[in-house]
Amino acid sequence: MNTSIEYIANFKTTIDPYNGLTILSEDLPENILDFEKNLNNLIDETKSRRNLIWIYINIEKSDYIPIITKFGFTFHSCNSDYILLVKVLKENAIVPTLANHTLGVGAIVINNKNEILLIKEIIRNEYYKLPGGHIDDAEMISIALSREVFEETGIVVDFEKIISIGHFYPHQFGKSNLYVLCKAIPKSLKINIKDKQEISEAIWLDVDEMFRRSDIHDYTKTIVKSAISSGGLYKNEENILSHLKNQFELFFLKESKN
Repeated sequence: MNTSIEYIANFKTTIDPYNGLTILSEDLPENILDFEKNLNNLIDETKSRRNLIWIYINIEKSDYIPIITKFGFTFHSCNSDYILLVKVLKENAIVPTLANHTLGVGAIVINNKNEILLIKEIIRNEYYKLPGGHIDDAEMISIALSREVFEETGIVVDFEKIISIGHFYPHQFGKSNLYVLCKAIPKSLKINIKDKQEISEAIWLDVDEMFRRSDIHDYTKTIVKSAISSGGLYKNEENILSHLKNQFELFFLKESKN
């Protein structure tokens, strides 16, 4: 990846893989009039050789937003304390898609008494369901699984394997949702709901009885049946991507012993 730094029109810019320039909010001029003049010069100096200009605007500099949109920048993505805007300088330039999905995780937890852990929500309370919820930003799947189960039931679990992935659209904020269903191993048995604003009940229920109950959705029963009868994707524990600085988790089918 090319991360060369260029100083153009009094801006510190970083070249990205899409032949674009990225400017961080902390590198913007403090004076808004200087910003407007420099931005005009930046566009003139780069439009013939670059495809995109990206500019991060922190919430403290939100008064810069009307200036930057006047020059043809559009909103790309945001967080609670910044917005990222982009200007396309060349026709057919590749603009990478912004985040277009949310992530969730659910847990199939069965103890040595053949009982499955189920919860009932306060709002959507027609059915008992598997514990789970949103994967937080930068959170690993296995960590989110343990956290969500503990918050909703007080049960400590360890990730075992991925059973299935569901794709739902439209979901929250009009985006897609990927829901990763995992089998987990219980390390405790005593139920103690932490998230009492969301969860009204958590129970251990005999698995055979679960399949007979009408207050448990067929979707849940199908997932549990798959968890019991099939293999799944196991977390790789080998250090095969040690050259990467970012965090990651890899999941594979176990090799056959035949």
